[in-house]
Amino acid sequence: MVEPGDLAALKAFDGLGVLEIWELLQESSPGMERWSTRLAEADPERDLERAADAGARFVIPGDDEWPDQVEILAEAGQLSRRAGVPFGLWVRGPANLRHVLARSVAMVGSRACSTYGEHVAAELSAGLAENGVTVVSGGAFGIDAAAHRGALAASGVTVAVLACGVDVSYPKRNSALFSRIVEQGLVMSELPPGCSPTKLRFLARNRLIAAGTLGTVVIEAAVRSGALNSAGWAEQCGRAVLAVPGPVTSRMSAGSHLLVRERDAVLVTSVPDIIEAISPLGTRLTPYPQEPRTVTDDLDHDLRRTLDAVPRIHPAPAPRIAITAGLDLLTTQTSLEALADLNLVEPSDEGWRLAAEV
Repeated sequence: MVEPGDLAALKAFDGLGVLEIWELLQESSPGMERWSTRLAEADPERDLERAADAGARFVIPGDDEWPDQVEILAEAGQLSRRAGVPFGLWVRGPANLRHVLARSVAMVGSRACSTYGEHVAAELSAGLAENGVTVVSGGAFGIDAAAHRGALAASGVTVAVLACGVDVSYPKRNSALFSRIVEQGLVMSELPPGCSPTKLRFLARNRLIAAGTLGTVVIEAAVRSGALNSAGWAEQCGRAVLAVPGPVTSRMSAGSHLLVRERDAVLVTSVPDIIEAISPLGTRLTPYPQEPRTVTDDLDHDLRRTLDAVPRIHPAPAPRIAITAGLDLLTTQTSLEALADLNLVEPSDEGWRLAAEV
């Protein structure tokens, strides 16, 4: 009867329990007309029976399985005229909702993604799953589906947050994917079984994706997109907002780049980057990327100057190398002998040249 995230309902029912709300609607109290018109179609017992038939359950605040972190939505304000903590969550699958969301990351992006975006989403999700991080997404085509599949391929846990009932496969072409998710993860929704998706319901479910996770990773999103809506909710919930860069010529990466440039999103390119961003400050730090060290990295100043002056093909005598290096002959000769000991240069009758492997 009440749409997820309905601002008017939040105001009308503020401070009331579920049973009190139900009584108000049944009594057709003043101001309740907006929702009481749906009363004839409402049948909570039928919903519970339908959920049971689908292997689903209804989780409410106070239950052992309730994820307390979603209650941040009480303070997160509104976005796209949606807001508020859900009254309850329909859950389908073997995993414990509280446990799997305790260390989770949302992976969102374009439905019409590129091969690059699909590959990155799958690789990052598989890596997160291997590190014990739950991957949460929306079950849609494109980035969502790639993220779910990546986590499943790594035998990890993934959660699909739907804008329809947990017994409804939308989109239908992802039916097999939803079946796999239910086997080792969870399908979750704020809507009762049998409900169909609408645009507002997609916007409402985005707040659950953001609030329920430690951070939201955006991969390939247009400037106006549901993925950026999820990122906006992550910002308002105080969660980490992460963005994967793409080609500067790609429209689908424009939203990701906007998040980095204008909204202080953290640019991430690897699983360690993401884990660092969602971990307590100062822990799980990503090492600075470095090339493997070589023997030449530890050479002192004179040895480097001498080595730079040694020709590769035609040998040169020590005096010529000294002139090129700008060093005196004694220092150059000593340096050449030291470099020869390191197998970086080799002598010949005509002088010195670089060793073949340098």
